[in-house]
Amino acid sequence: MSSVYLVDAGIYVFRAWFSIPDTLVNSEGMPVNAIRGFFDFVSRFLEETRPGEVVFLFDESSGRSHRHELYPPYKKNREPVPEELKWQFGVCRELLSALGISVLSHRYYEADDLVGTLAVQARKLGRSVVIVSNDKDLAQLVHDGDVWWDYAKGRRLDADGIVERFGIGPGQIADWLALSGDSVDNVPGVPGVGAVTSAKLLRHFGALDNLIDNLDEISTVEGLRGAARIGGLIREHTSTIRLARKLVGIVCDVPLPE
Repeated sequence: MSSVYLVDAGIYVFRAWFSIPDTLVNSEGMPVNAIRGFFDFVSRFLEETRPGEVVFLFDESSGRSHRHELYPPYKKNREPVPEELKWQFGVCRELLSALGISVLSHRYYEADDLVGTLAVQARKLGRSVVIVSNDKDLAQLVHDGDVWWDYAKGRRLDADGIVERFGIGPGQIADWLALSGDSVDNVPGVPGVGAVTSAKLLRHFGALDNLIDNLDEISTVEGLRGAARIGGLIREHTSTIRLARKLVGIVCDVPLPE
C-alpha cells in the first residue's frame, strides 16, 4: 500500500516569503510572493510524488495553543506574522482546497500535533507515512517504514537515518530536546547541557526518566566530561526538564473529523 504524505505546510509558505521579494504583487498591489513560491513547491511536490493520499497541515493556534497554557513564553522569541503574510497564508489554503487537496488546522493544537495524530490513524490502517518537513521535532514520529523528508534539502531519513543524523533514535528525540532545549521555539533546557551531551546521556540511559532516576550513575557514561557538574545541573533543573518534555512532545490523539 502507498504511503500517506503529511505536509508541514507552514514551513514552505514561510520559506517562499523569505526567498522571493515582496515586490511581486497582484493587480491590487498586495504581495503574492509567498503564494507564488509555495505553489511552485506544491506543483513540484505533486509532480514528483503523485501521492494517493496527502494532507497539508497548517498552524492556526498562534499564541493560544495548549503549549502556551503550559508555558506562556513559548515561541515568544518569534516576530509576529506580518498582515501581508497572514493574507497569503489564507490564499494558500483556499487554493489547496480548490485543487481538491485536504487541508487541516486546529485552534488549540499545532500542525505538529495534527501530523502526529494522522500518523497514528494511518498506521492503524496499516499505512506508512512520509512526513514532509525540516522540523526536527517531527523526527520523533518516525516508525519503521516511515520517512522524515526535508524536501528543500532532498534529505529523506528513515528510523535508522534519524539515528545517524541525530545520534539517537526517533523515540528519544523529545527527551533530547527537553534536556538541551530548543531555541527555535523558546523551549528551556538545562543550561550548559547541549545537544551532543544530551545525546550521550540518552544513548547510555535510554530515556529521560531513567536518567533522572539514576543520576548517581552518570559518571559511568562513556566519553562524558564533567559528569558531576552535569548531574548537579540536571538535578537542579528537573522541573524545567519535565516542563520542556511536555512542550516538545507531540500530541497524537487530537480529536479530528473522519
